[in-house]
Amino acid sequence: MSLTANEAAATVERPPPAARRWTRERILGHALLGLWILLGIGLVAYLVSAWNIDIFQKYAPMYLDGLWVTLTLVGSSLVCGAILSIPVAYGRMSSNRLIATLAYGYVYLFRGTPLLAQAFLIYYGLGTMRPQLEAVGLWVFFRDAWNCALFAFSLNTAAYQAEILRGAIESVPKGQWEGAASLGLHKLTTLRKIILPQAAIVALRPYGNEVILMIKGSAIVALITVYDLMGVTRLAYSRTFDFQTYLWAAIIYLLIVETLRHAIEWIERRITRHLHR
Repeated sequence: MSLTANEAAATVERPPPAARRWTRERILGHALLGLWILLGIGLVAYLVSAWNIDIFQKYAPMYLDGLWVTLTLVGSSLVCGAILSIPVAYGRMSSNRLIATLAYGYVYLFRGTPLLAQAFLIYYGLGTMRPQLEAVGLWVFFRDAWNCALFAFSLNTAAYQAEILRGAIESVPKGQWEGAASLGLHKLTTLRKIILPQAAIVALRPYGNEVILMIKGSAIVALITVYDLMGVTRLAYSRTFDFQTYLWAAIIYLLIVETLRHAIEWIERRITRHLHR
């Protein structure tokens, strides 16, 4: 009687697993891991030894307010930037040379200059144009540092989001458009139900990176008198000269970034379920 496939596979002797040798790269990796563990233990030990309950009780509410300002500023600028990125991405893909050139110039300018310089130019630069802004009724908006930060962040992230959106849409094969047209589907319907769902998979990671970069980059608004998380941290340090105030801010930023990273991974698993078998 012949053996079944499973029985035949069970009778075959499998080769022993290859022995893992202690190569130079493996030794270096273990050494670096041990160094990071020691640094983490040292950081925890320092925070425990330097813990000051009076400083925590006094400045913890300020940290919460600063955290709310940071999240509100970044969230609002991301939404405004997403709205603005749609026409910019369309302009980048336009066959009209003038529109494409203007869109390219916008993206080139805001991606090629530092966000700090953009925030300074808007906050301090527009501050020198107060009479002109008052004449057109815009000084009410630009006299507030938070509004200037929101304006600068929205323009900056719109340039990056436009390139992410354009790249994701153009990554979808043109045959998808042609197939939908052969079925008589409208271009907007094709874009909404066929192209964008496929482009979302490509764009998710870059969008996630942009959100994380905006969270970390938002710390610069402390330099234009916005009391975000970093702003209240600088204030707390100027009054206490206790270095742990900056360590707590770094830990909060790290927790935000890790939360976003896990959320992005969860979304990616949800929208790519049909790709796994």
